Amino acid sequence: MLKKSNSLVILFCLLLVISAAAQTKNEISIIPKPVSVKLKPGYFGINANTILYVTKADTEEAITAGFFASLMENAGLKGMKVLEAPKDLKNIKNGIFFQFSKKGKMNPEGYFLNISPDRVVIEAVCGSGLFYGIQSLIQLLPPEIYSGKHETGNLKLTLPCLEIRDHPRFAYRGMHLDVSRHFFPKEFIKQYIDLIAMYKMNVFHWHLTDDNGWRIEIKKYPKLTGIGARRVDRENEPWGQRAAQKPGEVATYGGFYTQDDIKEIVRYAAERYVTIIPEIEMPAHCVEVLAAYPGLSCTGGPFRVPPGSYWPNIDIFCAGNDSVFTFLQDVLTEVMELFPSKYIHIGGDEADKTNWKTCPKCQARIKAEGIKDENELQSYFVKRIEKFILSKNRRMIGWDEILDGGIAPEATVMSWRGVEGGIAAARQGHDAIMTPGDYCYFDHYQANPETEPKAIGGFLTLKKVYSYEPIPEELKAEEQKHILGAQGNVWTEFIPSVKQVEYMALPRMIALSEVDWSPKAVRDFGEFRTRLNVHLKKLDYLNVTYSPGSFRADINTIFDRKTGKIKVIISSEQPGIPIYYTLNGSDPTMKSAVYNEPFDISGNTVIKAGLFSDGKLKEKISERSFLFHLAVGKKIRYLTKWSDRYPAGGETALIDGLRGSKNHHDGLWQGYPGTDMDVIIDFGKLIPVTSVMTTMLHNQKAWIFLPKYVEYSLSSDGKKWHSVNQVLTTASPKEEEAFIQPFTQAFPSTPARYLRVTAKSYGTCPAWHEGAGQACWIFADEIAVY
Repeated sequence: MLKKSNSLVILFCLLLVISAAAQTKNEISIIPKPVSVKLKPGYFGINANTILYVTKADTEEAITAGFFASLMENAGLKGMKVLEAPKDLKNIKNGIFFQFSKKGKMNPEGYFLNISPDRVVIEAVCGSGLFYGIQSLIQLLPPEIYSGKHETGNLKLTLPCLEIRDHPRFAYRGMHLDVSRHFFPKEFIKQYIDLIAMYKMNVFHWHLTDDNGWRIEIKKYPKLTGIGARRVDRENEPWGQRAAQKPGEVATYGGFYTQDDIKEIVRYAAERYVTIIPEIEMPAHCVEVLAAYPGLSCTGGPFRVPPGSYWPNIDIFCAGNDSVFTFLQDVLTEVMELFPSKYIHIGGDEADKTNWKTCPKCQARIKAEGIKDENELQSYFVKRIEKFILSKNRRMIGWDEILDGGIAPEATVMSWRGVEGGIAAARQGHDAIMTPGDYCYFDHYQANPETEPKAIGGFLTLKKVYSYEPIPEELKAEEQKHILGAQGNVWTEFIPSVKQVEYMALPRMIALSEVDWSPKAVRDFGEFRTRLNVHLKKLDYLNVTYSPGSFRADINTIFDRKTGKIKVIISSEQPGIPIYYTLNGSDPTMKSAVYNEPFDISGNTVIKAGLFSDGKLKEKISERSFLFHLAVGKKIRYLTKWSDRYPAGGETALIDGLRGSKNHHDGLWQGYPGTDMDVIIDFGKLIPVTSVMTTMLHNQKAWIFLPKYVEYSLSSDGKKWHSVNQVLTTASPKEEEAFIQPFTQAFPSTPARYLRVTAKSYGTCPAWHEGAGQACWIFADEIAVY
């Protein structure tokens, strides 16, 4: 009987330990997720008697300790003491120690956080590491500390005992903000930097100049702000349809940052270990400059600062005019005096070279320098600017168009048109920062466009941001070291207010911070989404606006080669909200089946799903039409590679049975820019084939055109091919509305093991199109075989 009692006591104690450990684990909501967390029993309590200890009073240790003390004032602990630690620390209790490490090597931005019942120790090799340790320490406290409504001792401040060893995966962890399209006050820029620092990001890419406004004071050229900083107010009109400034009309919208403002903001960022990289656009995106100094153009003007966008935008700096380079060097000199950053961003994107082709000065430059064409003229322009930047001991960054015509010797590439620019740069030995539009453009919609604020387009959910892997799998190990990290971009054509900037950036910025910092192996979206709930409460207390995210049901499939069945997986980015679904094409209701786990389908099916809360459908119903055919799940070989901007499901996208909608951003369309689609499907054995259908998308507004034709060829051995037919396109390429076109070919039953499908692209947009001469796309979503 005694033995039985003892066993029950031991079991009870064990359950208490397990329960306490689980409770403690649930309290760890740190974002980005640390490399290693080791939980220990007990808690440390912060109170009015807690002392902050540093090695010396005039070091970075003291600065970071003071930063922590200022944050604690919001929690009601005013005037926390910062003291030099005595040599003998054995008897010191109720202290938080900030100290530089003496224990061998540590990542420059890494930290070690050790919390025990009587003390807290934050250890690092430099100030940034201590600062990031503070961020993790603060995230262990309740979000109410940000409410600013607590008196001394009114809020219980307890920290779970643990050990954290942490360091970033990438050295570059950035956020961008465009202040040209819309101007934002100095106070908000500081708040934006606070948010960047809060999540251990370390770069603020400040897009200071563009067609719609020059935002930085340059003493030598006062007209840049006197004329270039303001435009006529058309804020009540759609961005792409705004009328140009009329004669006599006064430009009233805009503003700029004085050099004193810039110095103040740079200093503020440095205190938070955030480096500001300024961007001065060239050779294009410069109409605001030409409005002030028209002599720097190819045509001489006149120009006005545009109140919106227009396309094509052919206005550009004259590459044949030495005065342009004198001007830009003068501007960059003042910029570099204000910004101590290693990098200076020179833009370099979307440079329409129409004016260069007819400009006598530009053509003379081409001839004098022995340059091949206008693309190489841009390379000459960029290399000349880079040479000047290097002479000032700085490095140049440019958007991936700086690769065109030959990259400057030591330039760093910012890859935005997909990942191809980053891959090309790394393979040439250049560093690259990854910011592909499909994963990192936070001006895109993040939930149902019908209920969201107007955006530029696209569709980028929180979950998709979190899924991003910055290192392209195509790169070899020695090339991967050139990928410095990733950056989120906030372009503001459709973002007129600070609250909308917050809404578009958050919480996607928080997801990207974990992509940039945490090891790939520890990342899990479901677990991240649970931790995020605590941070959303914190944002509420800070009065920061954020998006609740998408309430869309995501329907995906996996082909099981053993059973020949399709496994359906339905998910969302909203934990705890039930998903209802149907398989007969009807709209789901709360009486429909509730999704609990993956299930199989084995035939043609229309799957519909939606999230319901409080008796209401939260967002538009998701729908996936599944086509079960002979090619589903078979092997496929790509003779031409799809674009990483539009991969759909990757290698299985064309034979996964899922049908795309007319929205080319729905994630089901595979895109090919300026090239054919050419694939070979291997059925694994000879089978009778009687018909093939390939579905293609037309949306000429997005530069997507149907192919000239789709050719089908069959083979029994993969060597000798028999062309069945070329199915020609019959639709007009000028059709403005998006539509889906099936390219179908039926024929007598033919035994074949291999099917080759070639969709012939036009290569470039037609002469009548706004993108005339530039690469056009073909989009495919399924090759159905019967």
